[in-house]
Amino acid sequence: MVSFVPANFTPPAGLAGPGFRLEPLGPQHNLSDHAAWSSSIPHILATPGFIDWPPPNGMTSEANLADLEQHARDFADRTGFTYTVLEGSQVIGCVYIYPSKQDPALTVVRSWVTADRAFLDAPLYQAVSAWLETSWPFERVAYR
Repeated sequence: MVSFVPANFTPPAGLAGPGFRLEPLGPQHNLSDHAAWSSSIPHILATPGFIDWPPPNGMTSEANLADLEQHARDFADRTGFTYTVLEGSQVIGCVYIYPSKQDPALTVVRSWVTADRAFLDAPLYQAVSAWLETSWPFERVAYR
């Protein structure tokens, strides 16, 4: 398994932004994460990078848990980094940082927030963009 960050790089533990904070996504977020995205499917589908996700018919809480466990494994294995977007302890979105499947030298970043927090789309994008510039080792980033 090949890491897409240098061996000596320590992934950031999180980020504080205007009205939100990021922390690594894990199984402990399952109930709040499932509620967040399932309540906002039309808004997420309209967000760049999510035209075919999440499943328009939803996903069970058990399937969501399996997805979160995979994201946590990716983080531990340094093959991808997913952060939950929190307001207090409530999940209001996610940020995904993964190598491109077509061009492994390109890092693809996507993010979403719940429909009732749509006003955070731009601030999240701006904060994460700056964070990627200052705290991550990527040379080429496509933030969709």
